[in-house]
Amino acid sequence: MEEINFNLGGEFETSKDRPKVASRAVLVGMATYENPQSEVEKSLDELSRLLDTAGGETFAKMIQSKSTPDPRTMIGSGKIKELAELCKNNSVKLVVFDFDLSPSQIRNIEDELGDDVSVIDRSMLILDIFALHATTKDGKLQVELAQLKYTAPRLYGKGNEMSRLGGGIGTRGPGESKLESDKRHMKRRITALEQELEILDKNRKTMRVSRDRSGLPKVAIVGYTNAGKSTMLNRLTDAGILAEDKLFATLDPTTRKYTLPSGEDLLLTDTVGFIRKLPHHLVKAFKSTLDEAVYADILMIIIDASDSEYRDRLAVTEELLDEIGASGKPILYVFNKCDAVEGELPTVPDIDRKNTAYVSAKSGEGMDRMLERLGEIIRDGKKKVTFVFPNSEQGSLNILYKNATVDSVDYGAENVVAVATVDRKAYGMLKKYACEKAWRDESDGHDF
Repeated sequence: MEEINFNLGGEFETSKDRPKVASRAVLVGMATYENPQSEVEKSLDELSRLLDTAGGETFAKMIQSKSTPDPRTMIGSGKIKELAELCKNNSVKLVVFDFDLSPSQIRNIEDELGDDVSVIDRSMLILDIFALHATTKDGKLQVELAQLKYTAPRLYGKGNEMSRLGGGIGTRGPGESKLESDKRHMKRRITALEQELEILDKNRKTMRVSRDRSGLPKVAIVGYTNAGKSTMLNRLTDAGILAEDKLFATLDPTTRKYTLPSGEDLLLTDTVGFIRKLPHHLVKAFKSTLDEAVYADILMIIIDASDSEYRDRLAVTEELLDEIGASGKPILYVFNKCDAVEGELPTVPDIDRKNTAYVSAKSGEGMDRMLERLGEIIRDGKKKVTFVFPNSEQGSLNILYKNATVDSVDYGAENVVAVATVDRKAYGMLKKYACEKAWRDESDGHDF
């Protein structure tokens, strides 16, 4: 069998002797004035990797060029007929569109392609991968809820069946093996899932408060999917989490305590990877997972230095961080996989050199410098300060306990002397009791 790559002009190239697999698929993209062919080709390459992660194989990539999408099938009747012939002649049973489709568009396309061909879109494929990789109860519930809310309305049109969950790519889920045909049952299930997730969210907030009380800096490892975030956490903490050369190998966040060589303790959290064209509804569905970055004190952005598209990947990461409200924090940019780079190491002009590190999380190369810089960022964010509270104002000591890590307290006849590790906010609240100036006020040049 041959892989056929169609382009806008109708020509195609082939690659022979591809092994046959059960879930071969045709990938479909669309080029417009706003989305040129070069960008569509990059997106389809990524979609092909997503399909590989889901256990499938790309048989063909088809690109349609249209100034405006066709409201019925997106790619138009002529291209649909071409797609139908391709699937029929090569026994392809799955078509994946690189953009979201409405329920009616899926039904129309499936009617044109035939009952034996399944049609899914990019979001449905990503949800399928999430279902494959969710391991915790929280993750599985989030996946099932997102599937019910997004996928179920798009699974009409196969005879009397409402769902194809439980069969192949785009159909698996951690909850029910098949969506019930009774809509009322679906609504009850959605309500039940939302209630369970609300309880888990409260538990997560309690754990977050406990972490805050520990006073340990919280560092979130973020970045584009497959940049090496899980490998980084495994290298530092022996966390033992899955680290594969696949997209979205990690879905559930993992937090581990780590002690820097300089002696500072911190909490490291691995997070779900980002990806281009991550639909807004998926960002919303997995908000509780992404919140690990929102509530972190420091972000460690992992960048695949061996990826020629690393600048675009970084731009996507920073845009999504801004979208979820996690921007504006101290950031350490870590260029990973430097052992796979031939020639000059990559750089980003707008990034301060002192906030970057070049490493190989796989081999350990460059890790010492990265940890040294991370320690510098932490020490810049928190400092040890001695406070003296008059006995008549011991209530302020409670504020210190709530907002800082108290190292020691000495109760005297007239005063209480407390030594604590504080950030700028806590120091600002209690600076009148401080024995030393910890920071300069950059706004007016005066010491606090």
